[in-house]
Amino acid sequence: MAVETDVLDELRRLRTRIPKLAGSLAATVDGLVLAHDVPETEPEGLAALTAAALGVAYRMADAAARGEFRELLVRGSQGYIATYAAGTTAVLTLLADDRVNVGRLHLEGRRSGARIAELVDTHSGPGGGRHADRLTTRETPAPAPDPARPIGTLPVRTPQRPVHRPRPQPGG
Repeated sequence: MAVETDVLDELRRLRTRIPKLAGSLAATVDGLVLAHDVPETEPEGLAALTAAALGVAYRMADAAARGEFRELLVRGSQGYIATYAAGTTAVLTLLADDRVNVGRLHLEGRRSGARIAELVDTHSGPGGGRHADRLTTRETPAPAPDPARPIGTLPVRTPQRPVHRPRPQPGG
């Protein structure tokens, strides 16, 4: 079975476990859709926005000295968007109604993130899913996985100078 099919099965099971779940999406950290169950939402756009939000979340966790990124929760007037690390190459984003049990959302989201990480790792070899080559092929070789890092965490990217912060001027 392809990784997309297995991940989609996990997303469908997740919908049965969380009442008030409106949709779910699994994507690479670069914003490529692996599988989705997001009615009335453009999955490619949501995956791209998730990747952008991850970049900010990485920097926030690093700047605030809170360790490695694990999850992100956004609350809007009509519900929640929760994003969970799914290994080092994937991410799970959940859309939930405003009356969702947030504790249940976190519990099931974390479990599914770990399961999706296992599925992506299993299928990322030769003949894996449609995006398997994108998960492992980079311009520079990927570093070896750190066995000390728990499943469901992502590495923190090196912070860069924000574009809105002017460079110091010489002489005052």
